[in-house]
Amino acid sequence: GAMLLIPNYPYTVAFFYVTLGIFFTFMNIREQRDMYYAAVLPIRKRDTVKASVLFIAMIELASLVIAVPFAVLSVHINPNGGNIVGMDPNVTLFGAALLLYALFNAIFLCEFYRTAYKVGMSYLKAVIPMAIGMMVCEALVHFPGMAWLDAVDAAGQMKQLPILLLGLTVYVVG
Repeated sequence: GAMLLIPNYPYTVAFFYVTLGIFFTFMNIREQRDMYYAAVLPIRKRDTVKASVLFIAMIELASLVIAVPFAVLSVHINPNGGNIVGMDPNVTLFGAALLLYALFNAIFLCEFYRTAYKVGMSYLKAVIPMAIGMMVCEALVHFPGMAWLDAVDAAGQMKQLPILLLGLTVYVVG
């Protein structure tokens, strides 16, 4: 979350680091043979997967909650916005983060639970589309007519609420 205080930085990268932490967690799960252990427990296999999905959701949503105060602080430190790299820390950024997380989760979890062993390849298959999505999100605010996505004032952020709601809907459905 504190990465949102860095001036002129692609702020979607802050959410990429969360997925990197998820990758390391799942790599540790593989190395500790947690999947094998869970397979011999008297629980349904789908409950094991559901626990992983809920764990990831808690981590991702916690990262967003932690980032909100830093986004507000960043706007107060630099009230004119002016992130020349991409999006300013605003409502659009959080909507985009939810969309990026949903994309990552859909690919990573499906690929990982196909074998529950190839965590590196699963992460690579998920992070490449996420990186492309990050570049699109950061570049989108520089196109003519799309500057409203970069607004940090209250009126501008009210216009951005549908993007946040779209991101939340896609994330929850995903």
